[in-house]
Amino acid sequence: MSPALAAALQLAFVVVVLAVVYVPLGDHMARVYQGATHSRLERGLYRAARIDATTDQTWAGYAGSLLGFTGASIAVLYLLQRVQGVLPLSNGLSGVSPSVAFNTAVSFVTNTNWQSYVPETTMGHLTQLIGLTVQNFVSASVGLAVVVALIRGFVRAGGGGLGNFWVDLVRGSLRILLPLSALVAVVLLTQGVVMSLHASFAATGLDGAAQRIAVAPVASQEAIKEIGTNGGGILNANSAHPFENPTPLSNVVQVIAILVVPVALTRTFGTMVGNVRQGLTLLGVMAALWGALLALATWAESHATGVAGRAAGTMLEGKEVRFGIPGSVLFAVSTTGTSTGAVNSMHDSASAAGGGLYLLNMLFGEIAPGGVGSGLYSMLVFAIIAVFVGGLLVGRTPEFLGKKIGRREITMAALSVLVMPALVLIGAGVAVALPGTLAAQGNGGDPGTASSIHGFSEVLYAYASAANNNGSAFAGITVTSDWFQTSLGLVMLFGRILPILFILALAGSLAAQQPTPASAGTLPTTGVLYGALLSGVVVLVSALTFFPALALGPLAEALL
Repeated sequence: MSPALAAALQLAFVVVVLAVVYVPLGDHMARVYQGATHSRLERGLYRAARIDATTDQTWAGYAGSLLGFTGASIAVLYLLQRVQGVLPLSNGLSGVSPSVAFNTAVSFVTNTNWQSYVPETTMGHLTQLIGLTVQNFVSASVGLAVVVALIRGFVRAGGGGLGNFWVDLVRGSLRILLPLSALVAVVLLTQGVVMSLHASFAATGLDGAAQRIAVAPVASQEAIKEIGTNGGGILNANSAHPFENPTPLSNVVQVIAILVVPVALTRTFGTMVGNVRQGLTLLGVMAALWGALLALATWAESHATGVAGRAAGTMLEGKEVRFGIPGSVLFAVSTTGTSTGAVNSMHDSASAAGGGLYLLNMLFGEIAPGGVGSGLYSMLVFAIIAVFVGGLLVGRTPEFLGKKIGRREITMAALSVLVMPALVLIGAGVAVALPGTLAAQGNGGDPGTASSIHGFSEVLYAYASAANNNGSAFAGITVTSDWFQTSLGLVMLFGRILPILFILALAGSLAAQQPTPASAGTLPTTGVLYGALLSGVVVLVSALTFFPALALGPLAEALL
């Protein structure tokens, strides 16, 4: 089978499966959050935690609950790592160092899953199961809760209530993420993904030397790391490891798992606001950006560049031969567009243009289609900005779904968009200016050389990944110093919390308004024309913000 045919078949399979589940899954999620009844298990959880599930919280109350849950989660996960050595199923491993424990706790609680450690030699099975895996569920459910609160802001009229954070958190975890993860885990088990509580097994290498091969309860974490757009691998090679991703079919299944909830959420949005065309318009913009980046990255990786690539006739360095270039690019574009961070190839080994496109995919704000919840709420913020700009350009009233976009609303939207660029550019700028960080750049060399330019790209990618809560990396950079552990941890935390606070404030402002009937002066927010305007706003904001930084890194490297 030719590579082109293989790529076409993989892409067609992914698109067909997403199309089949789009309506039923999207409508199911809408029913989950619109329902008034609670299951017996949910009622038991509310009683145990002394939660009044009937309380309708304002945006401030909703945000306070979210902040409290986030802070408690970071503290518990940090403590669990520090005392790991005295816990069962620790695999003989000692407690995690303070800086790594802080970075990891923030990483998993913020749905980033940035990993500055080797999992096999750092985390015991108990830490993985009751610490990291649990956060994979609840951090994704927090994203779902925030986007549902924003949708309620458009739907509700005059009250200001956004629902109950604790109810949304529990429902997202138990009714959406858990069933989907169980299904994906069973499929992965049939493909050979391991599931074991043993630490390792003995093996003899091809050279005759005895060695120990690490194993872990992989299938359960592999499923939720993709479904929840988390990305943290239970083994160091992540989804390039044959125990995590053994076959081309498991690779395609993982791509579908990464995309399915963010894609279906556009249907959930359309259903909850009573206008499915609104969701289809957003989906069209997401699909256009995802498809364009996929086509460009496939072209970039299919044309051999550099001495090694030209000698071999292909760009397979850093890629698994069982996936090839098409499967690697499909995975990379999907993971960098969804805040997942899982990798099945070495992004640092991509061509300069290909690596730059993966970086650009994150710098768009990860909205193609974005992370679980975070992708849709980020796209809705861009939609509000687009309708505001469009209204000013043509003299139409800035309204979106019957809610006026005034000074407070556009201020909250703009602030939420500006957080990520500020964190990326300030973090990367300070890091490259510090004398002690030069050696950490794996390809850093004399100024102006290809290696020094690539070293800058590695730093820029690291802070873009942290600020967007992605978690993937140009792994040539060493980030184990206290500076990188702390600064990247803070960037992950602020990159998650600050936009959420601005978005909840925006939702509260929208919910407090009475809906305005559409008139001849209302700018339409469905269809191709508005979709083109929204796409242009997304691209223009990223281009104006990040072009200078990209010119110093991937663009300069590609032109050498």
